[in-house]
Amino acid sequence: MTSRLETNNNGQIAAAPTEVQWIAADSGGGDGQKSALRRFQMTAYTGGPMQLGGWRYPVVVDLSGLQATAKPKVFLEHDRTQRVGHIDQVQFSPTSLAVAGVISGTGKAAQEVLADAANGFPWQASIGARATEVEWVPEGQNAQANGQTFSGPINIARKSVLGEVSFVALGADDATWAQIAAKSSTHKEIPPMKETTPSQTPEPTVTPPTTPGKPETPAPVPAPITAAAPATGPVTLSPAEQIRAEAAAESLRIAAVRKVGGGRHVDIEAKAIAEGWDATRTELEILRADRPQAPGVIVRQADGMTGVVLEAACMLAAKAPNLEKRYNEPTLQVADSRFHSGIGLQELIMEAAWANGYTGRNFRDYQTVMRFAFTPDMCGGLSTVDISGILSNVANKFLLEGFFSVERTWRNLCAIRSVNDFKTVTSYRLIGTDQYEQVAPGGELKHGTLGNETYTNKADTYGLILAVDRRDLINDDLGAITTVPRKLGRGSGLKINDVFWTTFLANSAFFTAGNNNLLTGADTALGIDGLTKAEAAFMDQVDSDGKPIGIMPAIVLVPTGLSAMGTQLWRSLEIRDTTASTKYPIANPQQGKFRVEVSRFLGNARYTGNSTKAWYLLSDPADLPLIEVAFLNGNESPTIQNHRGRSISSRYTAPWIS
Repeated sequence: MTSRLETNNNGQIAAAPTEVQWIAADSGGGDGQKSALRRFQMTAYTGGPMQLGGWRYPVVVDLSGLQATAKPKVFLEHDRTQRVGHIDQVQFSPTSLAVAGVISGTGKAAQEVLADAANGFPWQASIGARATEVEWVPEGQNAQANGQTFSGPINIARKSVLGEVSFVALGADDATWAQIAAKSSTHKEIPPMKETTPSQTPEPTVTPPTTPGKPETPAPVPAPITAAAPATGPVTLSPAEQIRAEAAAESLRIAAVRKVGGGRHVDIEAKAIAEGWDATRTELEILRADRPQAPGVIVRQADGMTGVVLEAACMLAAKAPNLEKRYNEPTLQVADSRFHSGIGLQELIMEAAWANGYTGRNFRDYQTVMRFAFTPDMCGGLSTVDISGILSNVANKFLLEGFFSVERTWRNLCAIRSVNDFKTVTSYRLIGTDQYEQVAPGGELKHGTLGNETYTNKADTYGLILAVDRRDLINDDLGAITTVPRKLGRGSGLKINDVFWTTFLANSAFFTAGNNNLLTGADTALGIDGLTKAEAAFMDQVDSDGKPIGIMPAIVLVPTGLSAMGTQLWRSLEIRDTTASTKYPIANPQQGKFRVEVSRFLGNARYTGNSTKAWYLLSDPADLPLIEVAFLNGNESPTIQNHRGRSISSRYTAPWIS
């Protein structure tokens, strides 16, 4: 098979299929040895836009971001069961992708490719790639790729992985070609390609066209036609005879074109006549028009269907709030119109499987559907739908909803620190003589003394696995990624409360009379008198030198039974006493002094040190924290981690609190 390279008006070179010349099979050469495997060479992609089935707008594969797998295979029409051979050389250039290899298949597909090529069938090539990053270029904008400028609307696969190349009868890139060679005494094999990087690849050699066609540049003036005479030698035709000969040849060409067309494709006939096609090229174009249109890259994607749309459809089905803040209006419109009655788990996975090349129409063979949905590189298609990412994103959103629905009083009482690993860390609180001293006339500054209080802390990991198993799939239960993650989120919120309050209430060694931070007795009940007494005791605390520590109280922490009294002390301007020793009116001297924090864990009987009567007067944690919470890399909330695309787990790095 030979090919031509056409140069467009911008000087860019694109391969185009041309006349086929089959190289004769080897006769054996008399050496008696078995013939070597036949080699092939392809221009698999020429860098231009492809109109693919399932994509609303054209697709361009950016050659600078295309990588090849270790051992690309060669199939027939992207069917993995139709093995033809394998690729041993891949060559990139800024404008095209070329491959070479051997026909190593032994089945019917390989024999069909060889036999059809021997009969002159013009095979084309088509790549099977998996896109990992796709750029959407909207209408009115331009983008660069493969040395060209493309105008939107168009999709550009900026990063993709080449998995296979197929022999196809009709490729999405019409400029591709495939050439097969066999040993012959008069013909050599296709020479191996030199492996180069895109930046090192030399420009392709331009071969003059071998078939008639519309020239890209004005055709030269025809030279006189020479005919052989029997006795007198070559005879040069006169201009009039030359014109008549050309007219006769043109009439024969037009008649041949009309005969091939047979009136079935008037538009193709007209184009063939106008552009100077011969009967062979016309027949090829008619054959292409009559054959079913199939994409060169196997993809199914509904109009506007993306991973974000499927994610939004899941959120709509679960009636999640504030979706307009999470997704733009076009995304929500597509999700609502496409899945107006809600999307199920089966439908979600089917959409992902279709986008990754699955051609089935139902969920009966769910194992195959799952393989396509969760393993997009098993087919020869460009995929922008990552089902694992969709499941994780949706589950994460509901996980966080559950996490933030649980009491978070602990967050207002402690200091937060970030740690880089799970090793024990030591924190220091500096104390000592830190007051300024008078500077002597010579300007000498006196040294203060610094003691320190130390305490240790260590992060740990807590987690739980949520498996989306066969029962969820068969039952079509979308709750596996909506309702259950919300419950997991609540569980993570409850766990951090459990760790925090267990540590906080184990405080008998810290709150003692010796530390002057424990008051007991009937006169310490929460009220104006009790709060006033606690405030005085707090402010009278001293450091190791016997001087006031200078920290102001800021928070009143109470159990649920004292919530009303705490709120009253904080907000009310006056409090009237209507008991036997009636005193009224009494202004509230504590009004607005201390914010009130309420926790149901303080009085819960499951925690050591619980009490429904005890309450606490605390400083602001920014000034002097009573307790510290450490998080790995500062991540306070739980996250979903996907395991091999078949299960979802909630992993939460919770603190060790001191």
